[in-house]
Amino acid sequence: MKLKTILLTGLLTLGITTTAQAETYKIDDAGAHAFIQFKVKHLGYSWLLGRFNTFEGTFNYDEKNPSASKIEVKIDTNSVDSNHALRDKHLRSKDFLMTGRYPEAKFVSTSFKEDGKNIEIKGKFTFHGVTKDMTIKGNHIGAGKDPWGGYRRGFEGWTSFRMADYGMLYNLGPASEEVELYFSIEGIRQ
Repeated sequence: MKLKTILLTGLLTLGITTTAQAETYKIDDAGAHAFIQFKVKHLGYSWLLGRFNTFEGTFNYDEKNPSASKIEVKIDTNSVDSNHALRDKHLRSKDFLMTGRYPEAKFVSTSFKEDGKNIEIKGKFTFHGVTKDMTIKGNHIGAGKDPWGGYRRGFEGWTSFRMADYGMLYNLGPASEEVELYFSIEGIRQ
């Protein structure tokens, strides 16, 4: 009887440990292997490119059940960087980001779909004090061991939004109403 109990317990334990579960990843912002960039037309004549230098986040991913995956990202809006100090000061001002009042933007996923390498993430985006639905389209780039003994997984995604939808009403002309966002996310398995 004891031998049967021990064997049954061992088999159950083996079954539990081999069952795939969602893995948790921390976004590698410290190693500069993740980026959040933006692009907006400047008066309709050229593109203004920039990024947010400070952000953090995590995501859960389950290869057997990708639809159970979740992501949360927090962005320090004061870290806006368009490679021009005076313009960055203006971007932080009341005309645009109002970083003193809204120091953080946040995306929290509500659904995750994967078809091959293509992904679609839906969620709530809070920016400039307003929360709205957002859809991010992208690709699952890959996963594997890194040279430092860890395990990494990477995605890229893109979306766009109208500034006026988030209460930013500074008039740059009709060609400049929409901001495009690009995410390159590499996570380290925890």
